[in-house]
Amino acid sequence: MRIAPLAVPAMLTVEAHLDTILAAAAPIPGETVRVEDAAGRTLAAPVIARVDVPLFDNSAMDGYAVRYADVSSATAEHPTELRVIADLPAGSTAQPELGAGDAVRIMTGAPVPRTATAVVPFEHTRDGLQSVDAPAVITTAPAREGAHIRRRGEELRAGAEVAPAGSVVGPLQMTAFAVVGVESILVRRRPRVAVISTGSELAPAGGEFVPGQIPESNSVLLASLCAEAGAEVVSVDTVTDEDAAFEALLDRAIRDARADVVVTSGGVSAGAHEVVKNVLRDRIAFVAVAMQPGRPQAFGRIDDALIFGLPGNPSSVAVSFEAFVRPALLALQGRSEHRRPTLRMPTTTGWRSPTGRRQYVPVTLDRSDPAAWSVRPAAADGSSGSHLAAGLARADAYVVVPEDVAAVAAGDLVDVMLLA
Repeated sequence: MRIAPLAVPAMLTVEAHLDTILAAAAPIPGETVRVEDAAGRTLAAPVIARVDVPLFDNSAMDGYAVRYADVSSATAEHPTELRVIADLPAGSTAQPELGAGDAVRIMTGAPVPRTATAVVPFEHTRDGLQSVDAPAVITTAPAREGAHIRRRGEELRAGAEVAPAGSVVGPLQMTAFAVVGVESILVRRRPRVAVISTGSELAPAGGEFVPGQIPESNSVLLASLCAEAGAEVVSVDTVTDEDAAFEALLDRAIRDARADVVVTSGGVSAGAHEVVKNVLRDRIAFVAVAMQPGRPQAFGRIDDALIFGLPGNPSSVAVSFEAFVRPALLALQGRSEHRRPTLRMPTTTGWRSPTGRRQYVPVTLDRSDPAAWSVRPAAADGSSGSHLAAGLARADAYVVVPEDVAAVAAGDLVDVMLLA
């Protein structure tokens, strides 16, 4: 990896632009939902256990509840025979009293009688599962008093925190909340996002194209990325480079769709027909960020909506979303973590990087060697150009190259931002 001296930048750093965005992205209000409806939501308050876990002393095995003193010396050569006085399946509320020489046949999860001090698994008996009127012949003594008994509250006590605010609710979390007796939880409302893709050259992907037209892809990209980040996409539109048409769509997104966030693509550069800049130049900030791709950016607030103006190239849109929009959407949801996970891996291919700008290169992970994953650029020709978009189909991560690196060589360890 070749390091080059950095000149004084004339552009904002990625961190400086992101700090401005996050300062404006205060968490949105919470709402109470049933646990079964909370998948993908973010906790607005800690979840507190309503009951002990377990709720009562219960058996961890199918076997016999016994008094430890009665069976502590049992061996295969000198087994202990006990009289079976009751049968306790899971869900039973019975509490039989064990006297000397007594046992209770018990199933996993059933309440352990108060007078029992251990459970002997069926595997440690001579005949295994017998009828209730047959004796229990114990061939292996329990390892200790209390063996195979799950005590009330040994995992968690009522009133303890199960998950902190800012956690994402997934299937495992939903299960845990149900286990502790919680029926509903307070989560952040999903941010309402409007997507507007600009450009007179854009045409529907499935149609025929006349010279000068290209398939529209940014709206598909942004809508799916926003949904994946936990947002509710309330509108998706494509508009030509006409100021009035764009302004009408923007007004509809803010006033009618009540969007918390509006994300636009295209129209933010220095050209003569930059519709987003033409309409919003006096209402939001247009800046240059020291990154490749994604140098031209726009951000601001109109009424209560955060407005993002991203470049028009699909690769630039994808990178800009990861760098700025996704962290903002997570911050609006009160997430405790805004960044993708990053690992260090070797690259099998080298490329040049623009000094003074942070480079984001779509890459493909090679997992063929479980002990040593590696990466290579996702573009079919192995290059890292910011205009390359079709290669995104093969990308499952980005290599993030620091601003002071002029070239990456094959075998270099690089920072890999995982997308899944």
